[in-house]
This record gives sequence, structure tokens and C-alpha cells, in this order.
Amino acid sequence: MTISLLVDNPKSWIMPYAQQLVTDLKPEHDIYLFSEAAEIKTGDCAFFLGCEKLVKEDILKRNKHNLVIHESALPAGKGWSPLTWQILAGQNEIPITLFEAETTVDSGPIYFQEKINFAGHELIDELREQQGAKTISLIKKFIAAYPTLTGRAQTGPESFYPRRRPQDSELDINKTIAEQFNFLRVVDNERYPAFFNYRGQKYLLKIFKDDQNIK
Repeated sequence: MTISLLVDNPKSWIMPYAQQLVTDLKPEHDIYLFSEAAEIKTGDCAFFLGCEKLVKEDILKRNKHNLVIHESALPAGKGWSPLTWQILAGQNEIPITLFEAETTVDSGPIYFQEKINFAGHELIDELREQQGAKTISLIKKFIAAYPTLTGRAQTGPESFYPRRRPQDSELDINKTIAEQFNFLRVVDNERYPAFFNYRGQKYLLKIFKDDQNIK
């Protein structure tokens, strides 16, 4: 098989998992990792990982299948940062869907839909670790079953999550830590740390687990 992986932000958290896929699949497949959609090769499958831009139709035509992985039970939860929004809503059983990319957002046939289960204490790096591992697993599952897979159409109520902005990392100083713990779980200490404004000043708040107490 000829396989292309696209991660359109080289600094994305998903990049190490994409690189791991290349290492794992290279012995049996022609697999390539790109950061620009225009570089995608003509072949069997293209996987779009953590991509923030819609891919043009002429790029999609280069491969027989164009696949996306999205952390929601599509067609519910289309849009941006679905894992984050569900953690914020108090959910720890998160659906994850591998489906066909189309020119409209998150609308193609579904091949696999599984779940990621969290205990409720994980911070962003731990959330991403399980998300990345499940992403690798689903891609390998698709490739192992190729070309006999048949997708199913999306059915049911449709909903959309909005894009998260830096201002979405603002803490409410009138709420307790317990009330905002899920919020603290999904902030990124480097890219979009939690912050609060108080007495005319802005303060950053970073969260880490105590390594000595990690079980």
C-alpha cells in the first residue's frame, strides 16, 4: 500500500504518534509523512491527523481513501476540540471515530467507532497519550482490513463544537478548584495555560502532577 500521513502543524502534539506510525508500518508499506497537503502522494490511503484546515477536492482525489479520526460519536460533536469539550462536560468515556474525509466538515462514512476510557484524574499530556495510542490502533486496524472495508453513513442528530480560543483558558476566581478541575485537566501549560485576572493584573496558573505520588 501507498499511505500518506498529513500533520499540517509540525509542532502538533500528534506528530510523535505519526512518526511512530511511519516506523511501525515502513517495513510493509510505502508510507510518507507530510506537513503540507500539496505534498500528498497519489496512492491508496491518506490519513489527516490533527489537521486544522479543510483539504481541497483535488488533493482528496489523489487517494482511494482519505481518513480522519475524530473524538466524538459522529454526527454528534462535529467541529473543533471534541475531546476537550467532552472532558469539560464531565465525560470520561469518549467516543472516537475513523471516517472518510469529504469536502464538507466531518460528514463522511464511518468505518470504526470505539471508545477511550479515562479515570477522571488525567491531565492534558495523559489524555493525549491515550488519544494518540488509540489513533495508531485505529489506523493499523483500517490498514489490516484494507481493501475489504465498507463504511456506514452517519445517522442521527448533528451537533457542532466551536473552536476554542486562548481566552477560553480563563479561570473563574469565584469558583472552587474542584468546580474547575476538568477545566484544569485540558489546559496546555505552554501553548494555552490557565490564567485569571485579579486586581488589574493577569496571572498564569500551570498544573502538574506530583511525580512522587503518581500511581
